[in-house]
Amino acid sequence: MKDKFYQYIQELQDVITSKLEAIDGKAQFKQDIWDRPEGGGGRTRVIENGNVFEKGGVNISGVHGKLPKSMQNYFKVGDVDFFACGLSLVLHPKNPMAPTVHANWRYFEMYDENNNIVDQWFGGGQDLTPYYLFEEDAKHFHQTCKMACDKHNPDFYRNYKARCDEYFYNEHRNEARGIGGLFFDYCKATDDMTMENWYDFVTEVGNSFLEAYVPIVEKRKDLPYTQAQRDWQEIRRGRYVEFNLVHDKGTLFGLKTNGRIESILMSLPPHVQWVYDHSPEPDSQEEKLLEVLKNPKDWV
Repeated sequence: MKDKFYQYIQELQDVITSKLEAIDGKAQFKQDIWDRPEGGGGRTRVIENGNVFEKGGVNISGVHGKLPKSMQNYFKVGDVDFFACGLSLVLHPKNPMAPTVHANWRYFEMYDENNNIVDQWFGGGQDLTPYYLFEEDAKHFHQTCKMACDKHNPDFYRNYKARCDEYFYNEHRNEARGIGGLFFDYCKATDDMTMENWYDFVTEVGNSFLEAYVPIVEKRKDLPYTQAQRDWQEIRRGRYVEFNLVHDKGTLFGLKTNGRIESILMSLPPHVQWVYDHSPEPDSQEEKLLEVLKNPKDWV
């Protein structure tokens, strides 16, 4: 399974980066192949200062070795070996009318002293973070997510949409990071779902990503905007940074397993503002966005 999934994310990385370069029309992804001293490595691809994408990364990694003590405590296990692989992407468009997007699809195994698999699971999802709310975009993104889920289980979209709203939430701000999408984790074999079934589901979601995001960014990337709207985008990006550094499990896992810092923090946008006690104007488009972030909606 680990070889099969790692092959999949290698191919998906190629498909996604090629499409994004075509949309941008100027910048290309810089590739960085790296090794992890304890075992494994990855292929980081970063795009910067493009016509469309101010900063973005589409990264894959496959790492293995002894599970560090800090993660043993987290998973409540003893001395075990592990293997983890996944694709993680974040795209920050320059135009504040175009939303930031994040996605991740991953697979994890743990082994006993005889190298037998003692636990394995899939996780992942995809979520949208707009700076200006276009309801048709939110509906399109969620509808695409639902279509991918419905091919495998009629309950998946409702369950994983709710988990996404719950997970990507800045508790210290009492607001969601964005308008959600899907979030699933610890997807293990059961009587109803084999690991092959989970592989089919996770790859279905992965394959749906470009369909979910590309029409939105193509529609918004050339819209006019003001400096005030750009300032708002940068203030909201600050909330994005706060979530990634305070709450994000992937960042935590990477930092605690001696992950590659440049790859872990590639998700952070290049231009951000923290304005003291900032509040949007009443009845403005900015306030409209905050209302939705404080009260998640059913978009489908």
